Amino acid sequence: MRVIFCDRVFDHKLIEPDYEDEMKAALRAGFVTSLFSFEDLSDGKVGRALRYVENVEVEELAIYRGWMLTPSTYGLLYHGLLNNKIQLINTPAEFKYCHYLPEYYQKIKALTPKSNWTVGQEMTNFEVINSLTDEFDNAPIIVKDYVKSEKHNWHEACFIPDASNKDNVNKIVEKFIELRGSALNEGLVFRKFEELEFLTEHSKSGMPLTKEYRLFFVFGKLVKLFNYWDEGDYGNTIPDLTPFFEVAKKIDSNFFTMDIAKKTNNEWIVIELGDGQTAGLPDNGNKEEFYMALNKNIRQHV
Repeated sequence: MRVIFCDRVFDHKLIEPDYEDEMKAALRAGFVTSLFSFEDLSDGKVGRALRYVENVEVEELAIYRGWMLTPSTYGLLYHGLLNNKIQLINTPAEFKYCHYLPEYYQKIKALTPKSNWTVGQEMTNFEVINSLTDEFDNAPIIVKDYVKSEKHNWHEACFIPDASNKDNVNKIVEKFIELRGSALNEGLVFRKFEELEFLTEHSKSGMPLTKEYRLFFVFGKLVKLFNYWDEGDYGNTIPDLTPFFEVAKKIDSNFFTMDIAKKTNNEWIVIELGDGQTAGLPDNGNKEEFYMALNKNIRQHV
């Protein structure tokens, strides 16, 4: 088993510093590691990006751990490695599936806030936008794209207190589109706002943090549960995970994350899914335990 990491911009022999501890943990867990150039891959120079990834004699399964990729760029990485007989754990279709909320929404619908979205050029059509937000009546909602929100610009470009106030809806949507710019992913998503249980305030930004966990799954089985935030006292708040395990079995991905959160009424919900290769580990999370469990679960499957 191999883990593919990003190299350092100015030295291909060294790993990107943010992933150095992960590489050490992966090696101790029995993985082989390789480095590639994220910058060259982003520029479409696949051969150059992978020039230091060795060819293997027999086809080998691998995991990418690194920065967020668009589905198209992930496809370049996947097929480039496949030419070296290295197959990433998720196909491009599986990567896209957990990358874009509309792809997996039906599978988590019963456990996640009501959501709808624009398609194609509809994100600049305010008649369509107003029709979508009408479905929420006067409830509070948030706007995001298929992947990310502007939660750090909460009142200006994320939170809409009343979905029936179309002037405010349009103002916040316009600001969101402006701030996301060329980084906007695919289209707009509107989600019912849910009150989550307060955890603490972020020590730097002051943003209120809520009780959330990140669950990693491989081949439908739980690898590791992490506190989503490194700050705050979580106490003994881990819920019954059975409903989430049942949903995980239905997800069309071999390696993914599920973020869950506690509402103020004590109900637990799914916030979103993500591809396990680009989802971050908490700074204080036990990386050795993660890679040990990951290696064990993969070997049991293959």
